[in-house]
Amino acid sequence: MSQEDHRDRAATLAGRAVELVKSGRAEDGSRALREAASLAPGSLEVKTAFLKIQSEESIHTLQKLCGKFLLEHDEQAGKQALDYLDRSGEVPGNIAKECFELVLNAREPKLKALQDGIAAGLLRESIAAKSALAQRLLDDITSAFLQIYNIGDRSASSIAELVLTPSVWSKESDREKCEIGTFQLFLAKLLEVGHESDGRALKGITRLLAADAGRLYSIVDEDTFEAILCSLDYRQLNEVKSQATLAAAKYIELSRGQGQEYALRFILRRITMGHSEDLVLAFSAAASAFPIMPTQAATLFLTEGFLPSLLPLLAKKMKSPKVEQAALNMLSAACIDNSCRAAIKKHCTQWLQHVLNTGEDDRPGLAAVILAKVLDPTLPAKDTGGRNEPDINSVDHLVPLFKELLADPREGNEQSSIEGLAYASIQPAVKEALVNDRLFLTRLKDRLKASQTKPTIVFGALTVIDHLTRYLPTLSAEQKKMNQLKAYANASKGTDKADPLEEDAAVSNRCNAVVEAGAIAAFVAIASNLSPASTAIVVNILLSLSRPPSLRGTIAQQGGARFLLLRYTAIAGTTDTDKQARHAAAHALARILISVEPTLVFPSSGSPPLTSAIRPIISLLADSQSDISDGPRNLLPTFEALLALTNLASTPSGEATEIIIRQALPTVEDLLLSNNTLVQRAATELVCNLVASSSGIEVFADESPAADRRLHILLALADVEDAATRKAAGGALATLTGFEGALKGILKRERGVEILLGLCADEDDEIVHRGLYCIGNLLGMEGSVGKEARKRVKDGDGGRVLRDIAEGREGNKVIRDLGREVLKDLEGS
Repeated sequence: MSQEDHRDRAATLAGRAVELVKSGRAEDGSRALREAASLAPGSLEVKTAFLKIQSEESIHTLQKLCGKFLLEHDEQAGKQALDYLDRSGEVPGNIAKECFELVLNAREPKLKALQDGIAAGLLRESIAAKSALAQRLLDDITSAFLQIYNIGDRSASSIAELVLTPSVWSKESDREKCEIGTFQLFLAKLLEVGHESDGRALKGITRLLAADAGRLYSIVDEDTFEAILCSLDYRQLNEVKSQATLAAAKYIELSRGQGQEYALRFILRRITMGHSEDLVLAFSAAASAFPIMPTQAATLFLTEGFLPSLLPLLAKKMKSPKVEQAALNMLSAACIDNSCRAAIKKHCTQWLQHVLNTGEDDRPGLAAVILAKVLDPTLPAKDTGGRNEPDINSVDHLVPLFKELLADPREGNEQSSIEGLAYASIQPAVKEALVNDRLFLTRLKDRLKASQTKPTIVFGALTVIDHLTRYLPTLSAEQKKMNQLKAYANASKGTDKADPLEEDAAVSNRCNAVVEAGAIAAFVAIASNLSPASTAIVVNILLSLSRPPSLRGTIAQQGGARFLLLRYTAIAGTTDTDKQARHAAAHALARILISVEPTLVFPSSGSPPLTSAIRPIISLLADSQSDISDGPRNLLPTFEALLALTNLASTPSGEATEIIIRQALPTVEDLLLSNNTLVQRAATELVCNLVASSSGIEVFADESPAADRRLHILLALADVEDAATRKAAGGALATLTGFEGALKGILKRERGVEILLGLCADEDDEIVHRGLYCIGNLLGMEGSVGKEARKRVKDGDGGRVLRDIAEGREGNKVIRDLGREVLKDLEGS
């Protein structure tokens, strides 16, 4: 049919389409208009008909937008259609089907991305559009696949999702048939010459393998798998490489050794061929093999003669930067294995030093990273006797290069710098050198904030900061004794003592430098983009930074406390790493709330509220260190949690106190009986603050057996050896003795009044002050309880105790006057 015939036919169909729509047959009219548009998309008659139909009120908004997008190549209409699908999603079935057919006929290459988005959106939201595509696949799977695949990545991915959705298909056998056919077509696209769509095909292959590998993996033969391995080429786009890695990993997992055999054969064959392109593909595949099948890759790498034979080959290819780069990538990946690291150090150190000194682009940086991985990071640089020569067997000589690379904006240098510093900063001398370079710390902070969408850079930068700020672990008494014995044995062998740069004072100085550099603000800025692994590192850094009390105010001021609280809530996993991260977040938060007024950290007008900090801190009371580590229990988090809760219980509103009593009282009771003096003291101080509220008084003075038990414990604490604990217990009793129920509980105890009089006879004036208030409350109580209390005070030689205070204590007039007043009450009763 000639072009003129096409135009005539299109004009006839356009007129008929208008009549059909006017008569209420919108679907038939749309079909006629689509056919007209396909014959002569630029025809004036077709456009006129479209405008007339569009003016009809019965035409759906999305249908109008898709028609305008198709016929007028209107980009704005396409964007509006895409926005409509993203926003509302609900489209009547017949309309969705019509729009899907319209979009498939779009021909404008410049609008391909919009066409892809609209088609994928319809297939995502509409069962009618899915059914229409399913029918097309059943009728002619190759044509339907190619039409959708060629639109774009999102549409191609929709095919894979469609054949995995049973609800769309009337028969399971039809779905399975189309699933297998679609998988084969994705494989065929991967095998085509050219790599423009490798990521698109690999995405479909990976999705289908992940969902139904048992049915599909046997379709992959050696040639197809080699095509997947070729897509691991380091020069490919990251998206292509990641999809190829996922596909290869899934196939190797399921093929029971066949995939491993294919991969190793591919690597050896390409190396044997020896051409530059073959070497690039072999080294790229080997680099990807280490994380996928580390044992098999390491076995190949350590095969006798394999590594030494590569060096002459690389020497021949020294003028080929791409081969050198691929080889460096492989060596870097091989460093995950201890034996491979040793082999690289033995055979490749000289070559790596050569690349470090003479290479270009980002190769010197990568060579330096590999050297940092294979050299012993704990080995300090040797004294060169005043010569200006670096010790090439120590990582020290690599640090200046890593710092230079950090200032270089190129992506490869950025990765090398961060990764190298993550290894080098294990060494104490390197930590000190880095933290004393303020320009470096500023650059590291800025790089961290600028790399929020680059998780590997963020993780590496955080690892460096973690190394700079990490304290040596807290040791139990038994561990300290064992270390002393080891140190004595090592001293007899001439072994150096522990590095003073790892002592607490040195680490605290480094923490101060990191905070001054603005690290807290950087953590807050990247919070929403942190991976779980990076989150765990940040909370551990904050735990270290919050150890010096002087830094806690700055951390809170820059948003660190709010960050910790939100991260604690967001960590929902149950792995050991998740538990440790939650524990660290809660512990750091507790430290901040010890030193900073809680209402300043969480003001009443802000969010989250102050009371939301209570639950994380209470969790530290119950946490057994054995639940989150293999070491002995560390009571420091428990102690600091008690101090933080004491501070929270002193806030004016009283709401915090109510929550602490409701959620933590049984645990606090247990801690009152702790064998650790500091923990027992902190728990008693918390109780002293809790009884300032009506709820706190009630749990001690409601005359229940539980209240009697608590009073008994509190009386016992008022008689312990530790003065600070006696003082806190006396403060609590000074409040409670003003209430009849509590006083009854005290009188039930044979030594109850005796202990209170003992407070009055204490050497510490503050304890005496509390004791006098207790006795004064006893003497002032009315009724039979008061009568019994006065009798017990007199029988307990209270008069003598009070006279000693009234006549002594020359240095404290307040206590002497109070003693006289209480003595007067006793003598007048």
